[in-house]
Amino acid sequence: MKLFDFALCVNFNNKIQALSQLCPENWGETKYSYTGHPINNPVLHNYIKHVFSKTYEDYENVSDPNDQKSILNIKEDKYCVFNTGLYDQNFQSIYAYFVPISRPSKDLKWFLDGFYTQYSLSILGVDVFPKKANFFKNSNDFVFNFDYTIIPQYEHIFGDEENIKRIPETVRNSQRRIALFNGALDEARKRIDANYKTAVPQYFNGKIQLLIPIYLTNLNEPDLALVVTKDEENKHYLGHTCLTMDMAYNNARLIARPDSEWLRP
Repeated sequence: MKLFDFALCVNFNNKIQALSQLCPENWGETKYSYTGHPINNPVLHNYIKHVFSKTYEDYENVSDPNDQKSILNIKEDKYCVFNTGLYDQNFQSIYAYFVPISRPSKDLKWFLDGFYTQYSLSILGVDVFPKKANFFKNSNDFVFNFDYTIIPQYEHIFGDEENIKRIPETVRNSQRRIALFNGALDEARKRIDANYKTAVPQYFNGKIQLLIPIYLTNLNEPDLALVVTKDEENKHYLGHTCLTMDMAYNNARLIARPDSEWLRP
């Protein structure tokens, strides 16, 4: 379930701006929609929409009403609350708060009122405060396994029209581009060996993947992040595609603020 399919989100950009004041962080530079409207804090926009979808997925996967309430607290005629997984500067959890639409349609019956702390919502009569979405099914998936090799999907990395644009021009036009990429991949393994936090987790299509920095033109700043998925059966990682730094941070921030030297907003 997508957030905009669940609720009417009038002035969403303004509400996200207000949320960013509750939890100050670098949420990305302002972008513009295809209609020319500003999107402030684009990383936070993406974060809220994806966390809601994961929360609703968890909600639908349990049948016990008490368990459901601990994930998404819905009181049909009063309110709906979900845990954003964010904290204010006093480390109070922040929740999204929905109220019924006065004249609900067949498609929408909730209105996103805003984002509030537990104290503020208790004044409004909320009695159960849901837990945040669970991305941590297997903690081993969050740490790179050095017994596994990495097998890049070069057919996609250099063959896909969108992906190859993310490769620095000097590398993508080189006859030695595979050798250069393999060298950067070997270096990345050494960086991970020196600091396990170098491999940063992201959540995609119900799975935990790892983001690995690829330094092709500069030893101090990575050019790309290689997305790898663990193949337990064959004991290797499959390197599907490469992301820009903005894309990598956007994806990683869904789980937590990346604690790495190379991935920053």
